[in-house]
Amino acid sequence: MSWGVDNLPYGVFSRQGQAPRVGVRYGDRVLDLAAALHDEVFAAPSLNPFMARGRTAWHDTRALLQEKLTTDLSVVESHLVPLDQVTMHLPFEVADYVDFYCSLDHASNIGRIFRPDSEPLLPNWRHLPVGYHGRAGTVVVSGTPIRRPRGQVRAGTFGPSGKLDIEAELGFVVGTPTELGTCAGAFEDHVFGVTLLNDWSARDIQAWEYVPLGPFLGKSFATSVSPWVTPLAALPRVPGPTQQPEPLDYLRRRADWGLDIEVEVRINDEVVSRPPYSTMYWTPDQMLAHLTVNGASLRVGDLFASGTISGPRREERGSLIEITWNGTEPIKLSSGETRTFLEDGDTVTLRATAGDITLGEVSGTIV
Repeated sequence: MSWGVDNLPYGVFSRQGQAPRVGVRYGDRVLDLAAALHDEVFAAPSLNPFMARGRTAWHDTRALLQEKLTTDLSVVESHLVPLDQVTMHLPFEVADYVDFYCSLDHASNIGRIFRPDSEPLLPNWRHLPVGYHGRAGTVVVSGTPIRRPRGQVRAGTFGPSGKLDIEAELGFVVGTPTELGTCAGAFEDHVFGVTLLNDWSARDIQAWEYVPLGPFLGKSFATSVSPWVTPLAALPRVPGPTQQPEPLDYLRRRADWGLDIEVEVRINDEVVSRPPYSTMYWTPDQMLAHLTVNGASLRVGDLFASGTISGPRREERGSLIEITWNGTEPIKLSSGETRTFLEDGDTVTLRATAGDITLGEVSGTIV
């Protein structure tokens, strides 16, 4: 059962006429945690207060839920609400948002597209997980319509983006903060869980603006996340890919934090790609270490994302700029239509699985 006791992702839901509150998904229902566990921390409209309790509380709560749902289901049965009776909300208040660039295949493809006569990877790429700061205020829950952004696309030209794209990613949600001037400890002490994420991208705006300081308006207009945050404990872990040269000591892996997750990209309900997360060069523990090595503090609700997930084959690429090679190789849909980038009315849905666990989906329609 993909939504069984081995999964139990957290989300924020509401019933008609009632305020949002925290629950966990079990099958096709959501368990009202404030009522089931008699704990008012779950009556909040956000996961943040619960996440702030720290790793021990996360572990103990998960164990308690698994026990109740397997040996004492009758006690909580009345607090299980059918999903078709609820509205799902953004599951946590986003404090800061950072996006990384951790796929070797994605970074190599982008380098070949924009620098065809040069080495695809810039000199720093194999030495550190490259990233940039995004906009926390434009992170939205799955189902939120995505308005096509407008901006400068070349000198003297302003208008709607003609190269609207997606980026299939995983987002990592921070529950335990750090003090300014200190580095993060063990990954699992700070990161509460994982959410599926689509970092919408306006490639024409991005190409004009990104030199010399990097992504800005081409990225900041919208980032969609799943309504479910899957606890780290639910996810199958694998070793990350071999890294050459060996990273500096603060980036050396102390545990296996590669994740065996398969992502599916759909446009108008048609599969166009299946990116594998297990191929990601930089693992999330390394992202967290780099994010805080300069003393930058973590806050409850911080979100950092993996960057586009892409594998070595065309059908494993996690963005349209790669799949269509910047529009030069259109994809053909079963309807007979072709796509280079997204058109108004297109709906993009990302789904992900980790063995028998499903991470749910994140979806958005271009308006």
